[in-house]
Amino acid sequence: MNRVAFVCHPDYLLHAPPFEHPESPVRLAAILDHLRATGMMDKMVPITPAYAENGDILRVHTPEYLHQLESACRRGDLTLDAEDTYLCGNSYSVALLSAAGAMAGAEAVIAGKARRAFCALRPPGHHADRNTGMGFCLLNNTAIAARYLQARHGVSRILIVDWDVHHGNGTQSIFLEDPSVFFFSIHEHPSFLYPGTGRRWETGKGAGEGTTLNSPMSPGAGDDEYRNAFEQLLRPAVERFRPEIILVSAGFDCHKDDPLADIQVSGEGFRYMTRFVVEMAERHSGGRVVSLLEGGYELKSLTSSVEIHVQELLGT
Repeated sequence: MNRVAFVCHPDYLLHAPPFEHPESPVRLAAILDHLRATGMMDKMVPITPAYAENGDILRVHTPEYLHQLESACRRGDLTLDAEDTYLCGNSYSVALLSAAGAMAGAEAVIAGKARRAFCALRPPGHHADRNTGMGFCLLNNTAIAARYLQARHGVSRILIVDWDVHHGNGTQSIFLEDPSVFFFSIHEHPSFLYPGTGRRWETGKGAGEGTTLNSPMSPGAGDDEYRNAFEQLLRPAVERFRPEIILVSAGFDCHKDDPLADIQVSGEGFRYMTRFVVEMAERHSGGRVVSLLEGGYELKSLTSSVEIHVQELLGT
């Protein structure tokens, strides 16, 4: 069995919606209860992050945006400018703590304390851009972890695999011109599905041309279509790029039972995707994988899919 770090903090539950909202503390509480009940928690190494230093956050987000976010929380604003993204009095500090969890997971893996990590974070992050929070996201946890690995450990090639059902527009934007980070996103993309980005011809810019790879999926796509995309698109890209570590923006809202989209991935689909990432990590990255929780809003499918994901990270 591989040594897997489990990164979480009880204060993640303090980011709570002021009105009914699909991204609520109930999601994380359900994951924690399920992992305990199934014995999965006992198989992992617990890590409780400390609050992050702003310098680590400022590698990704602008000082102006951090000030805007902190001020909005202190004023008692209920939402950001993007009204789908709620705030409460605790949201700024919890967002910093979520980013700290992403870095703690990355540190555990790159320092050899664990072979892989699952970071049960909230709020999620992959829609957040340098100076914008949106799509339930305040700080881009995955991007912050990637920049941490580069700055603190000199990692030169990082692969990000984003299988949340919504395109990781913030992550793509942050690394669009950066050839050291390869970003792959597989997501539903009819014209109306949030955020409306992630088309096949979005492949990077400038020095980063060719290190962005999008695989938009039509409504109704399921395990077979996802498997084909991983094998035909992602596998050859990974073989060329040869990452030193793999980060996963692990959204579980592409499950067939999730209410926010129309993709039909099953639990076995998540097993395949996780197994694929682990295989690629074994070939190129010393087995190093850091998985960070993104979406997933139907509790039964969310918790069962997380269990499958952790099983594959453990190699059980």
